Amino acid sequence: MPKKILIVEDEPRNMKVMLMVLRPHGYTLLEATDGEEALEMAVRDKPDLIMMDMQLPKMNGIEATRRLRQMPGFNHTLIIAVTASAMKGDMEKMIEAGCDTYLSKPINTRELPEVIAEMLARRQEDNP
Repeated sequence: MPKKILIVEDEPRNMKVMLMVLRPHGYTLLEATDGEEALEMAVRDKPDLIMMDMQLPKMNGIEATRRLRQMPGFNHTLIIAVTASAMKGDMEKMIEAGCDTYLSKPINTRELPEVIAEMLARRQEDNP
């Protein structure tokens, strides 16, 4: 069964790039454009991994991540913070909110599939 990845991104060009890069790898790709929609989709679709933009309308990525981590069944869901603002202290805030790692924008399209594959493989080893 293909792994499900929820991509939470409000910028259409960035969403298009991530979809183009990940689609050939056989994942089931889900799309959300704000934090509220991300929460609804996560509860409904139970993704294996969430790529969470931090600067989102309605509810930012940090708040959406915090809320997800408080919900039953989401304490082990992989969450990658995706952000253009990598200021001092930002990484700590993202990890503290519950993100497993972060990637800075612009996304390195060569590394993205590798990072995701490694994270999913590691998670599967931890929870067979």
